[in-house]
Amino acid sequence: MSRSARIARGVKATFGAELLRLAARGGITLLLTRVFLSPDEYGLVFLSIAIFSFATLFGTLGIPKSAARYVTEYRETDEGQVRNVVRSSIAINAVVLVVVAVAFVALSDTIAALYDEPRLEPLLAVGVCYIVVNVAHGYLQIAFQGFGRVPLTAATSTVSSVGQFTFIVLFLSLGFGALGALAGYIVGYLLSAAFGAFFLYRIVSTYPGDRETEPGLRRRILEYSIPLTASQGGNVLYKRVDTLMVGFFMTPAAVGFYELAKQVSTFVIAPADSLGFTVAPTFGEDKSAERLERAARVYERSFEYILLVYLPAVVGVLLLAEPGIRFVFGGEYAGAAPVLQAFAVYVLFQALDKITNDSLDYLGRATERAIGKGVTGALNVCLNLALIPAIGAAGAALSTSICYGLMVTYNVYLIDREIDLDYRRLVRSVAKTSAVTAVMTVAVFALQPFVSSVVSLLAVVGAGVLVWAVVSVASGLIDPNEVKAHI
Repeated sequence: MSRSARIARGVKATFGAELLRLAARGGITLLLTRVFLSPDEYGLVFLSIAIFSFATLFGTLGIPKSAARYVTEYRETDEGQVRNVVRSSIAINAVVLVVVAVAFVALSDTIAALYDEPRLEPLLAVGVCYIVVNVAHGYLQIAFQGFGRVPLTAATSTVSSVGQFTFIVLFLSLGFGALGALAGYIVGYLLSAAFGAFFLYRIVSTYPGDRETEPGLRRRILEYSIPLTASQGGNVLYKRVDTLMVGFFMTPAAVGFYELAKQVSTFVIAPADSLGFTVAPTFGEDKSAERLERAARVYERSFEYILLVYLPAVVGVLLLAEPGIRFVFGGEYAGAAPVLQAFAVYVLFQALDKITNDSLDYLGRATERAIGKGVTGALNVCLNLALIPAIGAAGAALSTSICYGLMVTYNVYLIDREIDLDYRRLVRSVAKTSAVTAVMTVAVFALQPFVSSVVSLLAVVGAGVLVWAVVSVASGLIDPNEVKAHI
């Protein structure tokens, strides 16, 4: 199978799974906000998940990504060590996870007291279950990426999404409230972990199993996991500490508004997530084979596609956030609209990061990436401390957008250091895409006053997409024949 065909197949598989996952998450969000939970209860669920995410960080320590990096390397150079990489990484991760789980149980009462929120206590009581199954689910997804089996990553994600939707609806229908919603997430991750473990065993069993572990292999897995842990810590600082701080300084309802806005913004990231997850391992393969020029062209093309899709998306979010929140989720959640607008630029930066972040790991630049993410993550914490008390949850979103933009700029610089990007080509893409976005903006702005219901909102969105598509094809940014060839 050719490189382009493999990437296209991976993107379609992960994008299909991502669409299903987003449909499930969208259904969950709609049911939680419009039917089952108040803004306070909704905020409590995601405040607890933010707390669990910190424990999950320490429960993995970057080991899954480190293992995936060495799986990718040994698949090319010494298949006899692949099974040893998987065994060693699972054993190390299991020991770390046990230590973290025990520590979390011991500290859960202290955490609830810190937030002075008695309603958190029953949610934290099941936190250790969430942490264990989430770590297992995450390990399997990254392991399949390392093996180049992206469709299996997609399938594991699909099992998780369908399972979560099914059991959240079941538990909420039985009247278990916020605790039932959290239990539904746990069962979904458990099902996906069981599914993924079965297929990982089948994959690993196809590799030679009679080789002794290469001297120093476990040490190298641990050593490379250190910068990955720092990088993931920076990721948690971006994606979770803001929620924790909104919950600390404000009310659970404010957390609910903030998390709803963040989730809406992540719905738009699906194509970038799929593309980035698929192409990232190819950079490691190209570096091992000294095909850096080809890697540069793949990244540049990916950058162009991301920009073409997400720059117009930013404008759409800015223009339609208020009626979108009001008509889709209900007037009770209208406080999420200004937060979503503050997140608009974050959508673009996160999309660019999807094709940049994991690629640096496979290029062996995890340490430098970790430094950049750690520095900007610390800046994000400082800005949150200043902006949340001043302007509320929107301040947390604004802080995240600014700091994430700085981090992505640095990551693109690191990519350029490795594969020598053609900046003139990228600048031309920015200019053309900006022109397309300007035309689409005029159309959406003119139609915005006619939004009076969900139907008219969808009609305006559809009109904007149609204008974008026509102008993109007319300008040569999209080649319909090329699109058809990869569908």
